[in-house]
Amino acid sequence: MAIKARNTRNVQFAMASMSDLVFLLLIFFMLTSTLIAPSAIKMLLPSSDSRTMAPQTVTVYIDADRQIYLGEELVDMDALHSGLLLALAGHTEGAVVLRSDQSVPVQYVVNVIDVVERINSTQMVRHKVILATQPR
Repeated sequence: MAIKARNTRNVQFAMASMSDLVFLLLIFFMLTSTLIAPSAIKMLLPSSDSRTMAPQTVTVYIDADRQIYLGEELVDMDALHSGLLLALAGHTEGAVVLRSDQSVPVQYVVNVIDVVERINSTQMVRHKVILATQPR
């Protein structure tokens, strides 16, 4: 006579509820990550640890008095546009190195980038602006 156990244990695991939970968490994180605004970005320019070197075609300086220099020559925004056109003539992928003082507002940097982008769109070229930084 064989003795049978009355309480047999079921050794199966239901994965359906686990996969539902994973998908609900995935949807939750996808929705909440799109609602978070990137307002926590702090701009600490112009010091940096990166050592990216690029061949420079022309250099633009913005000093603490917010005066713009193309090379060593003091220029305004209109003269910057015409000077960059002359300096970048013959180059299809030039690099404009922007050396800006730390106290200069970002709008001045954006204005120089806009001038280069205007040249890119009118001349059908791909010049880039590189913000020069000093090592920490």
